[in-house]
Amino acid sequence: MASDEPASEVLDRAYPEWRIASAGYEAVITAVGATLREFTHRGRHLVVPFDQHEIRPRYRGAILAPWPNRVGNGKYVHQGRHFQLPINEVERGHALHGLVHWARWEPVATTPTSVTLRHTLVPQDGYPFPLQLQAEYRLGPGGLTGRLATTNIGAGAAPYGCCPHPYLVAGSGALDSWRLTMPAARRLEIDDRLLPRDLVPVTEVDSDFRSPAAIGTRKIDHAFTELGRGVDGRVEVALWDAKDDTGVEMSWGPWADWVQIYTADYPERRHHRVGLAVEPMSCPPDAFNLGRNAPILPSGATHVAEWTISALGGRISGSG
Repeated sequence: MASDEPASEVLDRAYPEWRIASAGYEAVITAVGATLREFTHRGRHLVVPFDQHEIRPRYRGAILAPWPNRVGNGKYVHQGRHFQLPINEVERGHALHGLVHWARWEPVATTPTSVTLRHTLVPQDGYPFPLQLQAEYRLGPGGLTGRLATTNIGAGAAPYGCCPHPYLVAGSGALDSWRLTMPAARRLEIDDRLLPRDLVPVTEVDSDFRSPAAIGTRKIDHAFTELGRGVDGRVEVALWDAKDDTGVEMSWGPWADWVQIYTADYPERRHHRVGLAVEPMSCPPDAFNLGRNAPILPSGATHVAEWTISALGGRISGSG
């Protein structure tokens, strides 16, 4: 018998979300993909949001695991066995962004300032490795801190990598005018299918943001490495909008030696260059095909990733 309950209420119950607030910050976390759907500071968007009942566009704010970026042709070899992952980047023929971004995560704990969600990834074709993932989002005076702890609950070692996928927003000005500071010395060059080729100095490919520089008309969809760190061991990536005199910063610890930067060059006008994707990654693109250097999570081991996004209220040093 059909329910008389409004469809929106059915959706709210089937795919819940949680709103948390602290120190002028507010965030909305959804059960689907443990996604950061919205994040503001005193009403100003710090990430590109999307509507509550909208199918999440372009992986905005999702947790990506057990691999970030892409596995070329969906194929890899692990401990002498050949695996084929489902192809979800059809136009290029790759397996993109892992297996948990469309999964429904279950709440473990919620408070007015934090949400903790959990998902168990079951063994499946192409990735027969069970994992338990726990994502926590917590607000405080320093902004929003995300933490992903993944435990290999299987009997054998598993290939594993992860990253968050926010599109950062500096202000109301155009992305081309935003100034980016990113302490990366090398960029990973890619072929026409976005698979990795060679590492080159950022000075050779017009991508040197170690000092603040306007993004301009550059089209960037690359991984960067050789990241400079502060005395606390953290990497800091900052965006600044001179039009509004506002900015946003993302930082993370030693777990991620790579960061993907994407200027959101999409054919749809409503998505095109509306924010800058900043994705700290625990491994490079196509990492499962690195042979002996592929990222491995041993049986019983836990990998922890953490990152913080915060509002900037003063000018970036040297931005003029």
